[in-house]
Amino acid sequence: ARSTSTMAVLPSSAVLESAEAVMREASDVSVSLEGATRAADAILTVMEHTRFSIATWRSHELHPSEPTETTLDWLFVLDTLNFSFWNEPGAAPFTVDYRGKQFTGYWALVAAINRAVEEGLPITSPQFYKDITPQQLAHAFRSSTVTEAPMLAERLSNLHQVGHVLCEKFNGSFRHCVEQANGSAQALLRLVIDNFPCFRDIAMYKGRERYILKRAQILVADIWGCYQAEGHGAFSDIDTLTMFADYRVPQVLLYFGVLQYSPSLMQELQAGTQWAPGSEREVEIRCGSVWAVQKIREEIQRLAKERHSTCASNLNSIILDFFLWDYAKEHSKLMAHLPIHRVRTIFY
Repeated sequence: ARSTSTMAVLPSSAVLESAEAVMREASDVSVSLEGATRAADAILTVMEHTRFSIATWRSHELHPSEPTETTLDWLFVLDTLNFSFWNEPGAAPFTVDYRGKQFTGYWALVAAINRAVEEGLPITSPQFYKDITPQQLAHAFRSSTVTEAPMLAERLSNLHQVGHVLCEKFNGSFRHCVEQANGSAQALLRLVIDNFPCFRDIAMYKGRERYILKRAQILVADIWGCYQAEGHGAFSDIDTLTMFADYRVPQVLLYFGVLQYSPSLMQELQAGTQWAPGSEREVEIRCGSVWAVQKIREEIQRLAKERHSTCASNLNSIILDFFLWDYAKEHSKLMAHLPIHRVRTIFY
């Protein structure tokens, strides 16, 4: 079950507290502190050599290298549509041809948005996409394989919803929403959750609401990364955000031995069973991921202090999440034997 309530009061630690509470009651997922220490050691070593930081966000070839006056609206569309790009077993991936290259997964989304803009479709303009037609969206997301973009009807619905809200409440631009937050990540999170229902990633677990907020948090984090913590991205409380609980980061956490699954859960995942959204096991995996990354973060900071290393001085859960996600993509063959949980949902 999913909660649809708005959040008049959202403590800055709501997601972390939800994760901890679920982990106390979880029966199929646990977080290994030994695994967190091992992962922290390995990650710190890599970070010391690569100097992974907020600057990495802009280094991806499809992300904006410099913000412009339309960048905030580009980011908002990106994270309005940033969900469910996993492939059905045995199927060719949804693939976008862009500038002579082929992109899959999340990068297919970014490529599709950029391609649409270059072809003259104003897909980042709320005035346009609040009434975008199914045919226009399908053309923007056209695939070079037989596999179309999953959940196009839901993506259409999301665009209509947020486009109308932006035009009715925020003078037709997400920039005005960001400006209302006055440099607070938590204030922006609250504005997004309260005004745009498709961002309300709140699960019911054993009769209680548990906040996960993947797309709302990653929206704030993408602004922070794109603007390099300056201008619109200068959030005084950015370190209060957690990791972004999806289906890819749990796989790398499983690989590092930080997340541990019960035999019955592992068997079900290996069978490739697709779950309906909102099951207890799904909530446990997602909240377990949040808690696992928090423990890795604490261990990295402890180890860095012991080693007199400065590379963890600005480390937060966002940078750690971006690192783990990139690591999972770069080492996908090493992790191919580890299953992901398969849920078709607008929340991740």
